[in-house]
Amino acid sequence: MSESPDSVSTPDGSLVSPIPPALAPWADAIREAGTSGRHLNISGGGTKAFLRAPLPPDALSLGTTDYSGIVAYEPTELVITVKAGTSLASVEAALDERGQSLAFEPPHFSAGSTVGGMVAAGLSGPARASVGALRDYVLGVHLLNGRGQYMEFGGQVMKNVAGYDVSRLLTGSMGALGVITQVSLKVLPVAPAEATLRFALTQAEAITRLARWRGQPLPLNASCWAQDPQDAATGHLTLRLRGAVAAVESASEMLTRTAGGERLDASAMAADWTACRDHQLPFFQSPPDDTWALWRLSVAPTTPPLTGDWPTLMEWHGGLRWVWAPLAAAPTLRAWAQAAGGHATVFRWPGMPTSQDMGVERVTPLSGPLLAIHQRLKDAFDPAGIFPTGLWRTAH
Repeated sequence: MSESPDSVSTPDGSLVSPIPPALAPWADAIREAGTSGRHLNISGGGTKAFLRAPLPPDALSLGTTDYSGIVAYEPTELVITVKAGTSLASVEAALDERGQSLAFEPPHFSAGSTVGGMVAAGLSGPARASVGALRDYVLGVHLLNGRGQYMEFGGQVMKNVAGYDVSRLLTGSMGALGVITQVSLKVLPVAPAEATLRFALTQAEAITRLARWRGQPLPLNASCWAQDPQDAATGHLTLRLRGAVAAVESASEMLTRTAGGERLDASAMAADWTACRDHQLPFFQSPPDDTWALWRLSVAPTTPPLTGDWPTLMEWHGGLRWVWAPLAAAPTLRAWAQAAGGHATVFRWPGMPTSQDMGVERVTPLSGPLLAIHQRLKDAFDPAGIFPTGLWRTAH
């Protein structure tokens, strides 16, 4: 990444640079918030605002959507650099024209999702277990910190990692460390072939099959197991294969023959995978009770099914379990997830919370040493405490 002649290097490998003129109002808003002791409400497309804790009514607003556009795109280098307010849809369209994509399939949830919001939320889509998480594709980030300083981290190539890897640290930070202004991302070519298979399996059977298939040289890309709405004891595993034509065809034939599955039309299933990514499937749209929350349980892929009468959808070859359950189930869910090597997060609050539900933390509380590290980082980036607070490393 090129440096401005006036840039100043810091011990952590970042650069403090002159503020681009278009971002001067942002820096002014940050300094005003620090001087007045008010919080700053950073907003892009607002598609993931439900993940953020409520802000005080007197919070100052800072919208990012006007700061948009592709700064640089080098298809041969597999790198794209964009301003934070750029719509995610426009970036994906530009990549698609060159036969490339964001392999981690970031969720949109609704129209208007921005690149800055994508990085701040840190969420990855159905292919995450096979291709890696969003943070694995972040090469560099520019941001304005709580002092209104313009900082540059990382670069535009995978080898350019100087000092602390703050670029990836910002992934999932939910705006707690600063206002993201620009992002450089690694992109990948679209796979030559794709196939979607479906198998009638219970959740336990799906977990066993996926564990076996992960140990074989198969072009697994994404999976989604959902309960049968009419019979919670049964369900269907939908499996997506991506890769070389010969590999996809061979795997499709073998799996349908040995595991009793059926091959579905890939073009027709594209909409279903998008619906899975954006939580538009019936499972996500129809909570069994208005007082129940949508829980996100990150666990080891081979973890047996959660016992209980709570509707479940499973992704990431078993590593991600979505569960509808009351907030009162927090101790049970968190103990189960911790025992499985993971954690439990309230992803969506109930539509009609009850009085006894109050006081439940969205994320699993951090241990003392880890919490201390988070607090030191927060103090370094945001000494006046104007950005959102709380436990901000929520996406894995």
